[in-house]
Amino acid sequence: MKIKNARFALSTAGLNQCPAAELPEFAFIGRSNVGKSSLINLLCNQKSLAQVSGSPGKTRTINFYVVNEDWVLVDLPGYGYAKAAKSERDRFNDFVADYLEFREGLTHVFVLIDSRHEPQRIDVDFVSWLVEKGVPFSLVFTKADKVKAGKLEENRKLFLAALAEFADGTPSIYVTSAQAKTGRLELLGAIQGMMREGE
Repeated sequence: MKIKNARFALSTAGLNQCPAAELPEFAFIGRSNVGKSSLINLLCNQKSLAQVSGSPGKTRTINFYVVNEDWVLVDLPGYGYAKAAKSERDRFNDFVADYLEFREGLTHVFVLIDSRHEPQRIDVDFVSWLVEKGVPFSLVFTKADKVKAGKLEENRKLFLAALAEFADGTPSIYVTSAQAKTGRLELLGAIQGMMREGE
């Protein structure tokens, strides 16, 4: 898939504020500071489409980006950000859960996992919730340039072992590095394939 253009469309703080679901939507979500904004910028071939911050938890709304005028990349707030007030964190979780469970245009969710770490309970719990709700998802291991290949493979296997406790089969897995600019074509190819399947 060639990215001809990508533009910011809208930010919302609730399912009822989302735009009409006229195009297939592909959502990206992960633990705070997993490198989501950097990956979005890599995918769309723009340096500052999504705001990159050194402070985790910067994304606090659902952000919609229209790509090639035929699909929508949805940037969801990261989970696990501890510095926001608890009531605010709960609200984030509520409207993100509503989007993931009830959004008609949602085609697929890409769950970002920091490849440097062994399985984190918050990531496993979130994927477990997706399985429970029947939301289609893939795993995207980020920051691959910051970990040795052997350790990345070990962490990937450990994560799949944790998923095996509640999920049948193995989800699609992608390995990316915004710094090294790897994994972009694989992700865009997957999105293109899913769009063709939905035609």
